[in-house]
Amino acid sequence: MKDGKPFAMFFNGSPRKNRNTAKMLEAAAEGAREAGAETEIVNLYDFPFAGCKSCFACKLKNATTNGVCALRDGLRPVLERSRQADVLVLGSPVYFSYPTGVYRAFFERLAFPVYSYRYEDGKPCVVRDKVVETANIFTMNCPKEMMEKIGYPAILEANTDALRTIFGASETLYVCNTYQFADYSRYDMTLFTEEEKRAWRDAHFPADLAAARALGRRLAGRACERLV
Repeated sequence: MKDGKPFAMFFNGSPRKNRNTAKMLEAAAEGAREAGAETEIVNLYDFPFAGCKSCFACKLKNATTNGVCALRDGLRPVLERSRQADVLVLGSPVYFSYPTGVYRAFFERLAFPVYSYRYEDGKPCVVRDKVVETANIFTMNCPKEMMEKIGYPAILEANTDALRTIFGASETLYVCNTYQFADYSRYDMTLFTEEEKRAWRDAHFPADLAAARALGRRLAGRACERLV
């Protein structure tokens, strides 16, 4: 929470700062602001960091990490701010069936210190004092039918399920058949044509952005209700 308002953070796991994933996160942040939240967008590729180093400092008895990764590197300030957030939205393009390596490294550092090996009633005693509204936004080059046929939802939803277990709430927004290149004529391909991709983008991407805006507004709205 910041200044009495819910605090929403948006994490771009794409190396591009102004393409599909970034635009979706910007729309989600706009929706969160409409619901009254303070927002911050983080481009993860700007920070020098790696994934979990398996030091287990966050799992020690009487650990003092308080849900923040113990590693002190360029990501540490971001993780410290994320512990104050009421909304966390992660975005990534899908590369070979999975989110980017940077997304995954961040996910490990964000979520593992909050997760606990101590269970009660079959559930982990997570290191948090509130439900945090979370979501994943996954963008991908393949059309929706192909995504479902090759099993992407089963793979990608595992990330959302983990966020739900650890932070208490999560959902997923998929963006399919994205416009991938600024100039398709430069690339060797027969699988897609620029004309088809442009037509799909023009017809559907505005609706995708509207869905992201609604997502941000919805998550921030629920966070506002919890602060009352």
